[in-house]
Amino acid sequence: MPTTPPLNDSHDSGRRTVAVLGPGGVGGLLAGLLSRAGHRVVCVAGEHTVKALRKDGIRVRSGQFGDFTAPVEADTALREPVDLLLVTVKHTALDAASERVPADLLGGALILPLLNGVEHLPALRARYGAATVAAGVIRVESTRTAPGVIEHGSPFTEIDLAGEHERLAPLAELLTDAGVRTRLSDDETAVLWAKLAFLAPFALLTTRYGLTIGAVRTGRRDELTALAEETAAVSRACGAPVDPAKSLALYDAFPAGAKSSMQRDAEAGRPLELDAIGGAVVRAAERHGVPAPVTSRLVAELAAAHPAGDD
Repeated sequence: MPTTPPLNDSHDSGRRTVAVLGPGGVGGLLAGLLSRAGHRVVCVAGEHTVKALRKDGIRVRSGQFGDFTAPVEADTALREPVDLLLVTVKHTALDAASERVPADLLGGALILPLLNGVEHLPALRARYGAATVAAGVIRVESTRTAPGVIEHGSPFTEIDLAGEHERLAPLAELLTDAGVRTRLSDDETAVLWAKLAFLAPFALLTTRYGLTIGAVRTGRRDELTALAEETAAVSRACGAPVDPAKSLALYDAFPAGAKSSMQRDAEAGRPLELDAIGGAVVRAAERHGVPAPVTSRLVAELAAAHPAGDD
């Protein structure tokens, strides 16, 4: 497993400089929380978003954290070294967004991508260096309703980091102090696949049928069960044990009106992360010889219905 650099701790005040590539639902929430905690935050985004952030900052509406506005800096490209880079764009925009962050500018900055799927890490490590990119996932429901305006809907915000605890502990402390429950793990594969095995059935079914999770778990229960079992089997083949019964219990505990981010993208006419989520499961199943007929069918049907989303 790559050895990530420790988070720069050279500032006596404990104040860090954090760049956020993609201040959308996830990135905007984290940018606001880190700014509110006293850190310097630089958001890297397109011109329209940059203009809004410079004028009004990040505005967060959250049941967990309250409603608040936090000042941030913003630019269309990263122009100076930072201590930490959070990569929070959609997988469909990763290649283009990465052009905004020159590799030779980062120096020894720690890079934490919080994307869906499991296949983005090799690409980022090839671009920025294996030792600089940590593995992590976030569990949260958060949506950008306008540039700089974040609606945080879940009663939780949790990040799992994977790697050497000694090196990642300062990052975990930084995030925890900002209000994000953060856990450390030794097993990168387990962390990444635990989220994907849970996310894929939720995303594929809600998007394919245009239903909330409540309607899926009642009207499409057989498919939900089959998908949970298929993704768990693929996850196990990849070296990450997942219990489908636990996944089903979590789906049952979700608010009935919950929608997946992929479903929201489909409703808004945005590109889907279909390849990063469903495609990754299908490719892993093929590599390991694990049958995944329901997953494969839904991915094919969604690709046909949303050609631009099979990115």
